[in-house]
Amino acid sequence: MNVVFWKDREKGEIDPLLFSKTADELAQKLAKESEESRQKLNKRTQLRKFYDEVIRLENASRERRPEFGTVLLENVARERNSEWATVLPMVHMLTAKAAYARGRELISDSFLTFIKESVSQTKTIDDLKVFSSFFEAVMGFYRQYGPRN
Repeated sequence: MNVVFWKDREKGEIDPLLFSKTADELAQKLAKESEESRQKLNKRTQLRKFYDEVIRLENASRERRPEFGTVLLENVARERNSEWATVLPMVHMLTAKAAYARGRELISDSFLTFIKESVSQTKTIDDLKVFSSFFEAVMGFYRQYGPRN
């Protein structure tokens, strides 16, 4: 399943079906794979670990730590870019963590592909926000379709 975040990245237009139809379809696919593996793959707790990490990274990318008094906007922008420069490599680390989980037969190939595709589209803080929101929608639908663990 190919997940594309943006309808038009330059205009900032998110695919209007991303958080509904696309998230629903991915959740159904992951749930089916879990069922076929007799709940060995894609346990909700395992997927939640990845979701929590994406949320943690998204929050870290938005933190601003102003120093004493008023901070010039230029300094805030510079600091934000510096924070993003430290967060982006950790976003890419998600692919290694997912590969490890796949090697331990904790997640399916589809979930690994979802992580890889999402990380490859994450180039900016806004991309990470869309990734985290999409993941939130997938987790919501997965709760409906997935295992009860």
